[in-house]
Amino acid sequence: METTKLSSKGQVIIPKPLRNAHHWETGQELVVIDMGDGILLKPKTPFPESNIKDVASCLKYKGKAKSLEDMEDVIKKGIEDQFK
Repeated sequence: METTKLSSKGQVIIPKPLRNAHHWETGQELVVIDMGDGILLKPKTPFPESNIKDVASCLKYKGKAKSLEDMEDVIKKGIEDQFK
């Protein structure tokens, strides 16, 4: 287990073995997630954030539109099949 200290400026040094293991270079952006009893550091994804409208618009479907009931039936069947 590695340990580090919080500086007076709120900075933390991530130990070199951990930086090497995760291939984090100088300038790596990290996302900080509050976990309640601590924090989780994750590398910032290189892709821009998108929304469902942008993503769904690239999907092409030809055929009759499915009803909400049709979709719920398929989801229900999938769940039932998973737990049989």
